[in-house]
Amino acid sequence: MLDLLLAVSRENSMTDSDIREEVDTFMFAGHDSVAMAACFTLMLLAEHKDIQNRVRFEVNNVMKENENKFTISVLQQLSYLDRCIKESLRLYPTVPFISRQISTDVKLQSYVIPAGTYVNPFIYGTHRDPHFWSNPDVFDPDRFLPERSQNRHPYAYIPFSAGPRNCIGQRYAMLELKAIIASLIHNFYLEPVDYIKNVGIKAELVLRFNCPVRMKFVPIESI
Repeated sequence: MLDLLLAVSRENSMTDSDIREEVDTFMFAGHDSVAMAACFTLMLLAEHKDIQNRVRFEVNNVMKENENKFTISVLQQLSYLDRCIKESLRLYPTVPFISRQISTDVKLQSYVIPAGTYVNPFIYGTHRDPHFWSNPDVFDPDRFLPERSQNRHPYAYIPFSAGPRNCIGQRYAMLELKAIIASLIHNFYLEPVDYIKNVGIKAELVLRFNCPVRMKFVPIESI
């Protein structure tokens, strides 16, 4: 990534400050957000045993076909796990709101947002809007099956923002999440100790739990 950014800078398209900001975003902003996304996904899988078992079945089958090695190719084959992570990010978007400055007047149905206005899209609320999501509080990974996603509004799901200012690390983040969760699911049964509904969450720059949460990891070999 750094090589690409430096190559662009040689074309006078980016300054050193621009490059530093992109690297900071990629490395540091991605660390906390991916960690919390992994926590929420693991908690949801622990609370939904049927879905967890389906993920494990997929992971085990793909692993057998690839000599029990985790590679980029293996991670890309985990389509059900991909849907589980997406659904977790819908319910608990790591970044629950973002801030943008309007560069031109934006006309809505009944009024105009003038250029220069700062707006704060509330991603958490958008992801639970019943106009776009039936039973929005239910954890249902199959919402992201291709046939159920094709007619959905393109901005109904924006865990990584959207448009020219979207997250440059979203593909890397998804691969990270798959690698973490697939490895754990392959080796452990997840059992809930605390439940998300009882712990509560808070929205800072990153969505997080109100307090430490507990989960039981039972080694599969011990069963």
